Amino acid sequence: MITVGMDLGTQRVKAVILKNDTVVSRGQAFSGFDPTKAAEQAVGEALKKANLKISDVAYFVATGSAMEMAPYANSTVSMMGADAKAGVHIFPKARTIIDVGAEEARAVKCDKKGVMVDFVVNERCAAGAGAFIEAMARALEVKLEEMGPLSLKAERASPINASCVIFGESDVVSLIHRQESKPEIARAVFDAMADRISSMVHRLGVNPDVVLVGGVAKDVGFVASLKRKLGVDVLIPEFPDFAGALGAALAAASRAKEGQK
Repeated sequence: MITVGMDLGTQRVKAVILKNDTVVSRGQAFSGFDPTKAAEQAVGEALKKANLKISDVAYFVATGSAMEMAPYANSTVSMMGADAKAGVHIFPKARTIIDVGAEEARAVKCDKKGVMVDFVVNERCAAGAGAFIEAMARALEVKLEEMGPLSLKAERASPINASCVIFGESDVVSLIHRQESKPEIARAVFDAMADRISSMVHRLGVNPDVVLVGGVAKDVGFVASLKRKLGVDVLIPEFPDFAGALGAALAAASRAKEGQK
């Protein structure tokens, strides 16, 4: 059985195709001003890679901030529900899933079946998400992809304000004027962000195994800071930014099977 999950995020739309609960292909496109068109492109790319047609798909499920605009969708699932399903599918012992994307961060507590038990969401502020790293990289005048490796060279970090991007950028400028090194400022950025995320996770409860997904999971600087702040190891899947789409595809498979009964 072929099922498709679509994650319509603020920056990118991702699609995952499953065949009998096994990933066969992935596709993605920039969200732009038309998430529906972007989803069509992402699904089209994934179908082409898998040598499949739309008519081969038994069920589509959408998730993400723009999921109501998803084409093809038979139903939707919350991002928290999708994260829980994907986390346990990849790491069967996963019980806490942390998802840090471009504009939002959330943490989910789940059971052994991948069913969400509880969740907490960072208030809608870029200070707790990938956009914070982008803004600080601009202030430091370094490329976004350089921030993580740069931070790993630091032996210490100066405190900065992560409650707001504007305040954080002001603190970074002050550190630059004090001639703090770029590695130490980069680490300060990740430590401040990890402080914010770990505080959110502790409100939920840190239940091993802990899994990190979302685009920011690919940033080595943030991962190192989060591990220090949480005091536990953090597992990261091979394609952390596709976790939402994977969870949606798994939900699609489950719902399609229910419909066949």
